[in-house]
Amino acid sequence: MWVRLKIWRQTGNASPSIAPYELEVDPGSTILDCLNQIKWHHDGTLAFRKNCRNTICGSCTMKINGRSALACKENVGHEVRRSGKLDSSQPPASNPCHDMPEITVGPMGNLPVIKDLVVDMQGFWNNLYAIKPCVSHVNQQVPEREFLQTPFERSKLDAMGNCILCGACYSECNAVQVNPQFVGPHALAKAQRLLADNRDTQTEERLENYNSIQGVWGCTRCYYCNSVCPMDVAPMDQIGKIKQQILARHDDQVDSRAIRHRKVLVNLVKLGGWVDERLFGLQVMSHSLRDLQGLMSLVPLGLRMIRRGKFPIDFTPSDGVKRVQSLVNRIQQESGQVE
Repeated sequence: MWVRLKIWRQTGNASPSIAPYELEVDPGSTILDCLNQIKWHHDGTLAFRKNCRNTICGSCTMKINGRSALACKENVGHEVRRSGKLDSSQPPASNPCHDMPEITVGPMGNLPVIKDLVVDMQGFWNNLYAIKPCVSHVNQQVPEREFLQTPFERSKLDAMGNCILCGACYSECNAVQVNPQFVGPHALAKAQRLLADNRDTQTEERLENYNSIQGVWGCTRCYYCNSVCPMDVAPMDQIGKIKQQILARHDDQVDSRAIRHRKVLVNLVKLGGWVDERLFGLQVMSHSLRDLQGLMSLVPLGLRMIRRGKFPIDFTPSDGVKRVQSLVNRIQQESGQVE
């Protein structure tokens, strides 16, 4: 079959351009196979990363038709079917008007481009190092014999241990895009792996370190990281587990604003079926009038809302409040959440 690959070409901060390449390939050929064909037979200047070619190293992550994926895993036939275009068996010279299927390939998101499909991964690695991604034992003492784990204890690490640090989740992360200080889903998935490891003795220190807007509370729960992960690590699910551990260790007297934001949101929805905006800001920012600085920060917003006629005067509970309360109670009971 014939296919047209439209590849983003770019060097550093220069404006990107799209270069089309028309190839005859097998439907089972991977995108990496196509890039190799272009590199070897059409344009030797094309830059991209690769290594194992077998979904192990994570080197060849890039944007394929707008979503982050491993070029060695995605094949041409699948991408053509996703686009809705029919296969083309005729070469472009003999059928120039044929609507040839196209596949667009670009560099990963949230990382600066070095050249073409190669990005600078330093920020990605720095964020991983920030969560201290190594098992830490008391005083770093090495036992006389190796650490032993039961099969059940080891099974707790399986999902996170599958992460190959390909960067697909980081590339798609909305939170990283708006908050560059957010460490990213890859780092927090590794963080949960350490929290679940019975050999690690730094649980409390880790939870305090992750309890910030740069940590778990920076996640916007968009699910993109889960949807693009090639190894089914489900980074957002792992972030949720860390949140629950943090929530279980804090009471209302010492909660940070990030924790109060989550707790107040759940409690108000449980109380009225949806959020009472009059109470939300007061309970989160001013800690129910116990945080004077937080209360004063609400004044400018409140004045703007009043001036524009958007300040809610009263609150009417949802018609389905009983059903909402039942759902929240059910979820809290099944997950063992502490509210």
